[in-house]
Amino acid sequence: MQIFRTVLWVLTAVVVSAFVAMNWRLASVNLWPLEGGYLHVDWPIGLIAAAAFLLGVIPMWLLAKAARWRLNRRIATLENMVKATTPTPMIATSTQFDAAEFQPKRDQD
Repeated sequence: MQIFRTVLWVLTAVVVSAFVAMNWRLASVNLWPLEGGYLHVDWPIGLIAAAAFLLGVIPMWLLAKAARWRLNRRIATLENMVKATTPTPMIATSTQFDAAEFQPKRDQD
């Protein structure tokens, strides 16, 4: 499973890098409305696409990490609860062994 994930990330990086390299023309971006117009920036199209990709991936990655952390804590809590409620086995004493040894054996037919 780890190799599949690595291959997927490498392919994604190659595709994004190729897109950025092929689209290095400047594009106008209006960032923030102001009284006289917009805050205007000229950025390469590829950089805009890479930034949009990261803005989409990073929040989902953080949500997945948080969910995994929460579930691991819940699993650990449940495992500790099971350990706490499981009775410890009784330790046999020598008198119990002696009593078991002297019990009459039944004949099996």
